[in-house]
Amino acid sequence: MENKKKVFLTCAVTGSGDSHLKHPDLPKSPEEIARAAVEATKAGASIIHMHVREPVTGVPSRRLELYEETVKLIRSSDVDVVINITTGMGGDWVPDAKNPEMPGPGTDVGTPEERMEHIIKLKPELCTIDCGTFNDGQNMIYLATLDQLRACTKLLMGTGVTPEIEAFDLGFLWQAKILIKEGLLPDNTIFQLCMGVPFGAEATTSAILAMRDHVPAGYNWCAFGVGRDEFPMLAQAYVMGGNVRVGLEDNIYIGKGQLATNAQLVEKGVSLVENLGGSIMSPAEAREALRLVKQ
Repeated sequence: MENKKKVFLTCAVTGSGDSHLKHPDLPKSPEEIARAAVEATKAGASIIHMHVREPVTGVPSRRLELYEETVKLIRSSDVDVVINITTGMGGDWVPDAKNPEMPGPGTDVGTPEERMEHIIKLKPELCTIDCGTFNDGQNMIYLATLDQLRACTKLLMGTGVTPEIEAFDLGFLWQAKILIKEGLLPDNTIFQLCMGVPFGAEATTSAILAMRDHVPAGYNWCAFGVGRDEFPMLAQAYVMGGNVRVGLEDNIYIGKGQLATNAQLVEKGVSLVENLGGSIMSPAEAREALRLVKQ
């Protein structure tokens, strides 16, 4: 478990959960999300991972025009930013309370073409591919069948966009290995181990070790923990040879009862890696190390 001295740090600046109801300053509009991305990069992040939200309500969204405006603002900023955009929106299935066989309020299920539209058009350096179907929280199912994943990765081929596999449990890595065997994932694909998301892999040392041991040999990997497990999992990932992630998508606090900014979380993550004897790649270094294409 020899750790690498220099790793990339991703900042997930807003996410798609209900944190807008808990944090009044969570980035919501394209201007706020772009500003958070720039501030996080200046604080030391190598990569920015982004979702979009409805600007007024903060409700998670997948409207193409919101992605377009946010990416335009980030790319026109005065810093070098590596952009990683989600494709996870459009996979939520909530059973109807009166008729559980049917989808109810909160359901948002899109075709692979709909879920990849903004990636094909905007061509960020990275995009997430969330493998596996699982119980996401108390009463929602996240849908990603193997055939859906095949369709998404085929749409990605030839675009120059590198996929980042989001793995919430061991079976997700199994699916990704099938995609690799079928030639649907490039050899610079990144694996993100998502720890502590109900009800995937728990944020424990034994769980992250098992997940790490099932990442295909030779591929770069990263990990994050949610809530209070954000920084313990960051340390675990680093000492196990992985890369790291922080951000308001995963955790909204910098201390007990103290709401955070993305920049504060990045600064704490950088400090922790440095205290463990390592350092963080710049965006340019991450782009070169991961063989990403800036378009």
